[in-house]
Amino acid sequence: MMQQHQRGEATRALLDAYREGPVAPLSATYPELDIEAAYAIQLAQVDHWRSQGRTVAGTKVGLTSLAVQKQLGVDQPDFGHLMADTFYASEQPIAADAFLQPRIEPEIAFVLKHDLAGPGVTTAQAIRAVDFVLASMEIVDSRIADWKITITDTIADNASCGGVVLGSKPQRLDAADLRLLGAVLYRNGQLVHTGAGAAVMGSPIAALVWLANTLGRLGTTLQAGSVVLPGAITPMIPVVPGDVVTANFAGLGTVTARFARQN
Repeated sequence: MMQQHQRGEATRALLDAYREGPVAPLSATYPELDIEAAYAIQLAQVDHWRSQGRTVAGTKVGLTSLAVQKQLGVDQPDFGHLMADTFYASEQPIAADAFLQPRIEPEIAFVLKHDLAGPGVTTAQAIRAVDFVLASMEIVDSRIADWKITITDTIADNASCGGVVLGSKPQRLDAADLRLLGAVLYRNGQLVHTGAGAAVMGSPIAALVWLANTLGRLGTTLQAGSVVLPGAITPMIPVVPGDVVTANFAGLGTVTARFARQN
C-alpha cells in the first residue's frame, strides 16, 4: 500500500513538472501505486489549483477508444478535471510552450443543462441531462517522461489533461446519431485520421453514463453547465509550435487549434 508521505511526494513531483519538465513514471518510482492512490494524487493537485483561485469547468473521460488504449498500452477508461483556464476558442492562438509533450485528438463535447448524479444513472437520464453538443479537440499532455505511462500514471497525472479547444456550433443531442457522427482530422492541411463516435465505448453517451456513475460512487456530481469530454474518436497526434490542426465534424462544424510559433 502506498504511504501518505509517498502520495505527497508524488503530488509535489507532478506539480513541479509543469514548470521543470517531465518526471520518471510514478509507477516505477512507487511500485505500490494503485488506482485508488492515483486518484488521491490527482485530487490533491486539483485541491492545490483551487487554493490558487483556479476553477474546474468540466471533466474528461480518457482512454475510451481501443485505438488510444492500444496506443498507450492501457486497458480501461479514466477521468480527469478540466480547469477553466485551459479552455480555448477555435482559431485562438495557443502557446505551444504552455505544454510539455502535447498531443491532440477530436472529441464530441457535452454541455450539461442539469446536474447528473450517480450511481445508477441510466442512458435515458444521461441524455436528458445534456443541453447540447459541440465539436471539440482535447490537447492531451503528460508530465510523465516520454509518455511512458501505465493506467496509474495517467490517472495520477490528471488523466493527462492539457487543454480543450471548443467549437462554436452547438447542436441538440437528437440532431445526430452520435455513434455514426464522423470527424476528419487534418494537421497543416494534410489528412491524418478519420473516425466516428462509435469509437468511444460504442457511443459517447456510454462514456457519459460511465463517468456519472463512477463519480457518483465517489460522492461527486456532474454539475449543470459543465463540459464533459467523453473520449477521442481518432488516435491522438503529436503537435509542435506552428502546427494548425483542424477537425471537421459532420453536422457539428469545424474546430481548429493553432499552435503559435515560438519566438
